[in-house]
Amino acid sequence: MKTGVIDVGGGMRASYGAGVFDWCMDNDIHFDYCIGVSAGSANIVSYLAGQRGRNYVFYTDYDLRDESMSLRNYVRTRNFVDLEYAYGKLSNSGGEYPLDFAAALANPAEFKIVATDAFSGKPRYFDKTDMSQDDYGAIKASSCVPAANRPYYVYGNGYYDGGMSDPIPLEKCFEAGCDRVVLVLTRPKDFERDPRKDAAAAAVIRREFPKAAEALSKRALVYNTELWVAKQYEKKGKVLIVAPDDIGGMSTLTRDPEMIDILYHKGYKDAEAIKAFMA
Repeated sequence: MKTGVIDVGGGMRASYGAGVFDWCMDNDIHFDYCIGVSAGSANIVSYLAGQRGRNYVFYTDYDLRDESMSLRNYVRTRNFVDLEYAYGKLSNSGGEYPLDFAAALANPAEFKIVATDAFSGKPRYFDKTDMSQDDYGAIKASSCVPAANRPYYVYGNGYYDGGMSDPIPLEKCFEAGCDRVVLVLTRPKDFERDPRKDAAAAAVIRREFPKAAEALSKRALVYNTELWVAKQYEKKGKVLIVAPDDIGGMSTLTRDPEMIDILYHKGYKDAEAIKAFMA
């Protein structure tokens, strides 16, 4: 029985997924195939490394610092979120909380990281071989928020957030041979994305990256369709959707530590459903 897991990310809302994976570590839950989208890729790499609680510290402390997210960053570099700070300075050897990359690499689970090609608008699926000690460009690329950030370059090509092109990569899991999949969402299960929310960001990047803007303008349709498909699989017992009942109005870049903490603990509690699903 090959079991997959997907964390769809969602910026600071991904603290919910951090809670889910800490519960998995506390209860010795292992997956064979893991896909991370945006901040979900950071959640999963810490899980694969066995670093329980690491993501919680990032969401409740490091990500709230101006060095991580601020208008000052944007004015200086045109990047509101400093990806090099979270996934570089803090995570590299000698940083405040280094990623145990050797442990993540040694973990037998397959790991895919979804990013969106800024020039073609198509999804790119990175894996462990695309990273090395203190070089986590694939995670930075997957977490690069359009309009708030310039594209992040890996192998000489620019990338945006993976959620733009394949927000719920469920079919990728089944194509890889998974028999069942745990899907971690960071919005309620009945949430349907409104295409108008992506229009402003698409307008900002359209002139320079028209294909990426096109992908962004279609994100709501793709997300809603992929979620519908996930619900059909769930009815057949092949998918377990783990999702918060409420997110308290949190957005991608919310920096309220109390709300972040609440969502983390929701994820930890809701993850208990995984045990019965994998029994």
